[in-house]
Amino acid sequence: MSTILKTGPAPHIRTAETVESVMYDVIIALIPAFAMAVYTFGVRALILTAVSVLTCILTEYLCQKALKRDIEAFDGSAILTGILFAFVVPAIMPLQYVVVGNIVAITLGKMVYGGLGHNIFNPALVGRAFVQASWPVAITTFAFDGKAGATVLDAMKRGIPLSDALLENTNQYIDAFLGQMGGCLGETSSLALLLGGAYLIYKKHIDWKVPAVMIGTVFVLTWAMGADPLMQIFSGGLFLGAFFMATDMVTSPTTSKGRVVFALGLGILISLIRMKGGYPEGTAYAILIMNGVVPLIDRYIRPKKFGGVSKNGK
Repeated sequence: MSTILKTGPAPHIRTAETVESVMYDVIIALIPAFAMAVYTFGVRALILTAVSVLTCILTEYLCQKALKRDIEAFDGSAILTGILFAFVVPAIMPLQYVVVGNIVAITLGKMVYGGLGHNIFNPALVGRAFVQASWPVAITTFAFDGKAGATVLDAMKRGIPLSDALLENTNQYIDAFLGQMGGCLGETSSLALLLGGAYLIYKKHIDWKVPAVMIGTVFVLTWAMGADPLMQIFSGGLFLGAFFMATDMVTSPTTSKGRVVFALGLGILISLIRMKGGYPEGTAYAILIMNGVVPLIDRYIRPKKFGGVSKNGK
């Protein structure tokens, strides 16, 4: 007899938490990084993030209205997508590109798959990838203290002395950890992102092994390839991706072992793109690539079944 529904092997998670509560906890965890962005980039950070969030909410509302679905544009997921998109683009990006990127993030990154819970790829990174493909100069022009310039990773990639890449630097590692350098809006301060990640681990919203394995892999591999491993992990979007994107419960594996494999793959891809590729930063593309591999990871790395019948019936 055929069955309509198929239940995966136990144990299953039961929780009183709602999607809305989880989403707003993640938003709360992003507050330190947002505060650092406002401190570093000023009012421009407020404007860009506001435009990004409002575009996501409006786009999702219109999509749900057109598809005659329940309106869930305010459950926190659209707000989170808008914040994350703002965090992975430069503060001086033209606002019209921000609007287009967020429309793509919601429509092609989320709604086309059926909405929240069905998307394969991280929506914010889908939007970023589209903007980068369409306007590559805009996505790679950064600002620090109102001046355009290169990120540390870009500078090292092009052979620029590190002392020139870090603006008015007194201690390169402290500056990199605290965020005293150019970069995308929400990725400059590893400390702020670490605080937010610690909050999510405390709330048990994310698996600590994902950021640990992902960051640790990048540290080891870039060191083995002759780079400065501390600068590699404190620069670029590694901390943002490790704590807030690679841990996304919709686009990451369902098992603990699967998540470790996922994180290991991310660390390898990021290291290869940074050290051997033509682009200085590879976190966004690595996450999108591994998002596509998640169904295979879930298929071949499954939890152990409890109970069952042996071949001899015992």
